[in-house]
Amino acid sequence: MLEFGQGNAAPAAADLIKDVTEATFIQDVVEASMKVPVIVDFWAPWCGPCKTLGPALEAAVTKAKGAVTMAKVNVDENQAIAGQMRVQSIPTVYAFYQGQPIDGFQGAVPASEIDAFVAKVVEQGGGEVDGGLNDALEAAQEMLDNGEAADAAQTFAAILEEDPNSAIAFAGLAASHIALDEVDEAEAILNGLPAEISDAVELEAVRAQIELARQAANAGPLTELRNAVAENADDHQARFDYAQALHADGNAEAAIEELLELFRRDREWNDAAAKAQLFTIFDALKAEDPVVLNGRRRLSSMIFA
Repeated sequence: MLEFGQGNAAPAAADLIKDVTEATFIQDVVEASMKVPVIVDFWAPWCGPCKTLGPALEAAVTKAKGAVTMAKVNVDENQAIAGQMRVQSIPTVYAFYQGQPIDGFQGAVPASEIDAFVAKVVEQGGGEVDGGLNDALEAAQEMLDNGEAADAAQTFAAILEEDPNSAIAFAGLAASHIALDEVDEAEAILNGLPAEISDAVELEAVRAQIELARQAANAGPLTELRNAVAENADDHQARFDYAQALHADGNAEAAIEELLELFRRDREWNDAAAKAQLFTIFDALKAEDPVVLNGRRRLSSMIFA
């Protein structure tokens, strides 16, 4: 599995999860919680549910990579602490922040509830649980921007193993396959999206890129289309096809120019196809791209003229 956050090494397990005694409780829980939240697990060796809850809680804390730590208190060996915290049954879990208990629960709970509890505690401490995924997303996008599409695809896929609902990672993975000329694979990725993120705005660009890639595969000969437009400036279909061919050839700016000219000549031609194609190109590019900004400005001036 890909290791995230390599630039900023994650804390060692010994620093995240500690066995705490009456002698170290103030230091390892109360004082430590002044920096990050501390989750305290009250357990005993003879407690069956503790054997299930403990490892699951440790896994969730480890996944948070330093946004929260964990203290384990054996109630048989530290009865005074258990009494002070009014622990009446085990397992009992408390979360401390700024020296005070802020949340807790009793009994073994499902892994999903454990993850939700840890995430809530981290949020109350002003952090977020991302396991270094934000850094990994940035690194993957940089790979893609630098033409390292295969490496980017592997990184985005690894991110999705950690966060299966990351719309950004799905978009990046699909975009990587487009860059590798694997449009079918890119489309399959979008077709298999979790329902809850299927309409995420992060996916709009890659959908437009897939549409343009499909067009590029069927684009006509550039020179012939250029000549057709030169011979008859009112041949709207030729101009539209020429714009598609220009974009397929990697010249988005020239394609936008031809589509703007087509829109100027007949904005309603073919159900406003020029405007629709312009929006597809705009969506496929980065919003801050000067070509997009200029194209949108010029199109708006025509629409509202």
